[in-house]
Amino acid sequence: MSLAVEKPAVAGRALRPSGRRGGVKGSHRRAALWLIGPFIVLYLFVYAAPIGYSIVQSLFSRRNVTSLGFGGVQTVFVGFGNYAVVLTDPAFWASMGRIALLGLVQVPVMLVFAVALALLIDSKIGRGSRIFRLAFFVPYAVPGVIAGILWSFLYGPTLSPIVKGFAGLGITVDFLGRDAVLWAIANIITWTFAGYNMLIALSALQAVPAELYEAARIDGANEWQIATQIKLPHLRPALVLSGTLSIIGTIQIFTEPQTLAAVSPFITSKYVPTMAALNAAFGANNFGLAAATSVVIAVIAGILSVIYYRITSVKA
Repeated sequence: MSLAVEKPAVAGRALRPSGRRGGVKGSHRRAALWLIGPFIVLYLFVYAAPIGYSIVQSLFSRRNVTSLGFGGVQTVFVGFGNYAVVLTDPAFWASMGRIALLGLVQVPVMLVFAVALALLIDSKIGRGSRIFRLAFFVPYAVPGVIAGILWSFLYGPTLSPIVKGFAGLGITVDFLGRDAVLWAIANIITWTFAGYNMLIALSALQAVPAELYEAARIDGANEWQIATQIKLPHLRPALVLSGTLSIIGTIQIFTEPQTLAAVSPFITSKYVPTMAALNAAFGANNFGLAAATSVVIAVIAGILSVIYYRITSVKA
C-alpha cells in the first residue's frame, strides 16, 4: 500500500521540474524577442526597406508619354532597361576604373600605416599612448565635407603653403590636376580613416595574452621579434575586417570628390560611381537610373568584399 502511494508522488515530483523548465525556456524566448525586437525593426526600417525600395525603383523610369513631349512625364515600367544603360555606359566603367586604381593603392597603404601606428602605440617605447591614440583618431571625427574643404585650401595653387613651398624650390606641383587629383582624394581618405583602422588593430593587439609576451622575452626575443612573430599574426582577423570595410567604403566614396569638384575642373559629375548616381537622380531627373546605378554599385561592393574575405581568411 505504501509503495502504491509513493509511486504517484514520485511521478508527480518528476513532472514538476519539466514544467518549470518549459516555463523558463518560454521566458527566455520572450526575453530574447524583447531584446532583439528593436534591432530587427530598426534594421528592417533603416536597411532592408531602402534596399527593397531601390530595387523596385530601378525597374521604372520617367518618360514622356507622347513623342512630342506635350503629354507630360509618367513613370513607366522598363524592367532591366536601366541596368542595361548602366552596364553599357563607358563613363560608369571609367569611374569604376578610377575606384579600382584608388583601392589597389590607397587601401594597402592605409592599412600598413594603421598597423604601424597600432604597433607603435602598443609597444613599451610608446609614451603618452592615450594622447597619440586620440590625436590619430581625431581626423575620423571630422565631418567629411569639412575635411574636404580643409584639404582644398592645402591643395589650391593660390592658398596652399605646400604648393608655394615647392614653387620656392622651383618645382611646380598641381594637386588638383588631371593626373594628381585622384591621389589627392586618396590622401584625404587615408588621413581620415587611418586612425579608425588603427583602433581596430590596437583592439586586436590588446586582446593578445600578456603571457605570450613574457614567455617571448624570457626566451630572449627583442621587441622587433615580438612585433613580427607574435603581434602581426594576431592582427590577421583585424586586417580582414579593416580590409573588407575599406573596400566597401572605397567603392562608395562620394564626399571627398564632390567637395573637391568645386576647385578642380577635372572632377566631372561622373568621376566616381556615387556621383554618377547623384547626377542621374537630380541632374537628369531619372531616379530609376540612379537606383539601378546604386544597386550595381552595391552588388560590385558585395562581390569584391566576399572575394577579399575568402582570400584573406584562408589559413595558411
